[in-house]
Formats: sequence, C-alpha cells, structure tokens
Amino acid sequence: MSRIQSAFQALDGAKALIPYITVGDPDTATTLSLMHSLVDNGADILELGVPFSDPMADGPTIQRAAERALANNVSLKDVLDVVRAFRQSNQTTPVVLMGYLNPVHKMGYQAFAEAAAEAGVDGVLTVDSPVETITPLHDALKQNGLDCIFLIAPTTTENRIQTIAGLASGFVYYVSLKGVTGSAQLDTEAVSRKIELLRKHINVPIGVGFGIHNAESARKIAAVADAVIVGSRIVQAIEEHAGREAEVVGRLAKELKDAIR
Repeated sequence: MSRIQSAFQALDGAKALIPYITVGDPDTATTLSLMHSLVDNGADILELGVPFSDPMADGPTIQRAAERALANNVSLKDVLDVVRAFRQSNQTTPVVLMGYLNPVHKMGYQAFAEAAAEAGVDGVLTVDSPVETITPLHDALKQNGLDCIFLIAPTTTENRIQTIAGLASGFVYYVSLKGVTGSAQLDTEAVSRKIELLRKHINVPIGVGFGIHNAESARKIAAVADAVIVGSRIVQAIEEHAGREAEVVGRLAKELKDAIR
C-alpha cells in the first residue's frame, strides 16, 4: 500500500488537508522547515511545487513564488534533495510533486521516476500532460511505485473522466473553477454536482483545489470532497511574513484543519 493510500485509510472517512508550497520560496532550507510545520499542524499530504518559468495554470501569487525560487537557481534536482532531507525525519507523510512536463522530460521519464522514488516522493502531477500523451510518464511512475495524479476540470467530459479513471492512482485533483490558482469565485454547489458525477467513475479519493482561501471555503469543500487542497493562500502567507514563514503557515494550516474536521 502506498503512503498516499495509507494516509487516506488512516483518516477513516475524515477529510485530508493537502497544502501546497513552492520549493525554494524563499529558499530550500525554509521549504524544509515549512514542510515540517505544515505536518505538525495538521497537513495529511504535502504538495510541492516544482519551480517553472512558464506556470500556465498558476495565478500571480504562485507565479511570484516560482520566480523567487528560480532566482535562487532551484532545479528539479534541488526539489528531490528537499524531499530526501524531509524523509530523514518523516517516513510517513506523503509528498506529491506538482509541476510542468518540461523539467521531467529533460531529465527523462525513467530517470526522473527512479530519482523521485529514491528521494521519497509518492506521487506526481504534471499540469500540462493530457491523458492522451501521458502513457510514457505514467508507466515510468507506475514501474517505480509512484502514483500518477490527474487534474480534472469543470469542463472535463464524462468520457474523458472514464479514461482518467482507468489510469489515476493516489487521488485525483478536481479544479473547482475555470481559471488559475488564487481565483476567488468558488461555487460549492457546482463543485458538489461535479463530484457526484466523478464518483460514478473515480475509485480513488477526490481532492478539490483552486479558490479555497479561508477556513469557511475549506469547510464547504470538505463537506463534498475527500481532500481540501490549498495553495495560493499559503504561498501568500509565505510572501507576506518573511522570517516568520513556518510560524505563520503552521497557524494557517491548523485553522484549515480545524475547519475540515
């Protein structure tokens, strides 16, 4: 059983909190501290952003985080090094990498999957890899015991959902709105209707992200989803509280976790 499966099983029906941070924002040492602070304050799974120069799905807040990390020359190798350092003291909390295909393609799918597994990564989500072309990466991840995590959008057709269902493992990431990360127009009734459709085909947990910016929106999403994914709000807190990132982000994670219990 994978760490992601074990994490959801241990929740026994309770809802998972999956916070997102960008590796290297503001530096890799702080990223490691943030990871531990998030887990200490209720995070069930960690989602780590791999810095990329053209983050097409990300709003301004996460774009700025990627720019700060890239200014520090943070690479995919550095991301794996951070996960490896995290695993020295935490062997249980799942870690998912979220990013874009170019750095993975450059490293090579098999080489990346082997390196990620060795570092202690549990799942990978590549935003710009459509299901029609993901087979080489999916197969490399599967061969190395890693979950291939898919995005599903409000516009995803039922036929496409069925195709994704045949490949997805770990969990699926439902994008709650049409837009980029950090958008605020969250329609929980529309999310609920879409999740009803997803559950007809998807046999892994369903996490919801985009537009969740406070405890109240997290609570509403937790009522219909298996996991609440929060990114921009956490990255914004990092940006606004230099020198106190771990403390502030830990407090925010606790507020979110308390809201979804």
